[in-house]
Amino acid sequence: MATYEFIGIHFLASYIGCQKDLTDIDNLRITMRKAIEASGATILGHNEHIFTPMNGYTAVFVLSESHASIHTYPENDSCFVDLFTCGQNCSSEKFDHVLREFLQPSKVTYQVIMRNNDIILLNQNG
Repeated sequence: MATYEFIGIHFLASYIGCQKDLTDIDNLRITMRKAIEASGATILGHNEHIFTPMNGYTAVFVLSESHASIHTYPENDSCFVDLFTCGQNCSSEKFDHVLREFLQPSKVTYQVIMRNNDIILLNQNG
């Protein structure tokens, strides 16, 4: 039986003042997939919901490594995103880079939390 390192990295971000249309669900879905793939994670499936009348969007992607999610607030031009991956083989930096390039937020706040030792590695505004 294989053994796996019991450690995880949890990236949590708020993208505020996004220049891209957060009601463009098709492009959000595509961009989330690109960001997840850029991180090195493997998508196993996903579930999503569109909230009317504002077309808010929530999607959760189940990953071989754990999960990723996005929750949009088009009325605020903002969204919350997270990526949780087990082990240390995935890159939240690459995930974040793809999302920033697409969303073009005027402000980003994020944290990276190392799970199984509860150390916050980064707590940044940027």
